[in-house]
This record gives sequence, C-alpha cells and structure tokens, in this order.
Amino acid sequence: MSSDYPLILATDLDGTFLGGSDEQRAEFYEYLQKHRHRLLLVFVTGRDVEFVQSLCEDSKFPNPDYIIGDVGTTIVHGKTLEPLESIQGWVEKIWGNASDRVKEMMANEPGIELQECSGPRRVSYYYEPEKLQESTVQKVFDAGFDCILSADVYLDVMPKGVSKGPTLMKFIELLGLNTDNVIPAGDSLNDLSLFKTGLKSVAVGNAEPKLVKHIAKMNNVYHSPYPGTTGIWDGLKYYSKLLEA
Repeated sequence: MSSDYPLILATDLDGTFLGGSDEQRAEFYEYLQKHRHRLLLVFVTGRDVEFVQSLCEDSKFPNPDYIIGDVGTTIVHGKTLEPLESIQGWVEKIWGNASDRVKEMMANEPGIELQECSGPRRVSYYYEPEKLQESTVQKVFDAGFDCILSADVYLDVMPKGVSKGPTLMKFIELLGLNTDNVIPAGDSLNDLSLFKTGLKSVAVGNAEPKLVKHIAKMNNVYHSPYPGTTGIWDGLKYYSKLLEA
C-alpha cells in the first residue's frame, strides 16, 4: 500500500464524522467518495468495530481503510477487520487481561455504571459528574491504569499510556505515513490525546467545553466554528488539504 496519500483523515465518529445535519453529512461523504483513491480514511473512535460495521451497511457511507476503535485499544483493517498485530499486541501486553480485576476494583464505587460493551482491552463506565469521587479516579491511576473522562458521561479505564493519540502515532510509524498529511479531527475529551500528538488537528465547532479549554493554547489545533462534518471540511480548507480533482 502506498504511504504517500495527500490526506490521511484520522477522525472521531460521534459528534465529528457523524455530526452535523443530514444534508451536511451527505455532502461531505460524497466529496470524500469522489476523492477516495487519494485519501486514507481512519476512524479513531471510542466505539467498537461492530458499530462501525453497522454504519458501513449504508452504501453512501465512506468505508474506512482502518479502524482504531475502543478509544485506541483495538486496531484493525477496515475491510478484513484483521488486527494490526504489532500495535494491538502492544496494547494487550500493557493491559495484561486486566478486565476482571478492574471490574472487581470498581464494583462498589459511587456514581458509575458499567457499560455492556467495554471492549477486551479497556473497561468502560457511564458516570454522573456530581456523584463521581476524585478518589475513584485516583484509585484507577494508583492501580497502574489510565482514566479518561469525556462528555461528562463516559469513564474509560485504559491500559497505561494507551489512548487514541499514542495508538495513532504507532499506526503512522507502522505504515510509514507522512505526518504532515495526517489530520486528526474530534470533539470530546477522549480526542485530546489526538491533539497532543502535535499533528495539525481540527476540533469541530460542537466540541465539548472542557476540550475547548484544553486546546485554547495548542497552536496545532484549529477550532472550527462549524459543527461535525462541516467543521472537518473547514479544517481541511484551513490546512490547505482539500482534495481537488
């Protein structure tokens, strides 16, 4: 596979690639499909692979070349769903089959509720901001894991040092991609690690306020005034990465 794509779009899904009106999404997807041969499309999402598969049942939805799912802990080919073993193995080694241990550790903590689909290399919860204890989050770190809070709803217990950003950087290295052509896009706090990579990035207009505060002093992040797909498109224009015929 060629590694000299003029654009590698590494985009979050909810609120970002799935954001905006039906008309805005349809227009952006059509644009991407028109230039599909010159674009490497990577979904970098908190969602699992099955969710992405369900989206791809729509013939007008652009199928990804790769999926970095489960907040950076699942890495697969978009078509075959075969894992990129060198990166997924890195995640598995750090995680060490810790799911049951994490669930036991968090069983009686207030303000959290286990999500049904956590993924094999993370444990995910819903949380209530007014009930979540600082000691609960600290407990996660003290046990040797990372904790990601986003959208005032989601709490992910993660392998130490693993999240969307670090996984994307390993992916870029593995495929030998030109970092100047990689544009991450996102809208929530679990996208912050994407922006911390230093890559030229896009925060869409509907980004959560806590993320906006973080990126205020980050020179590599363009905060578009437009939501969802229109924000991504605006960001590509800002970075002169629009694909022309």
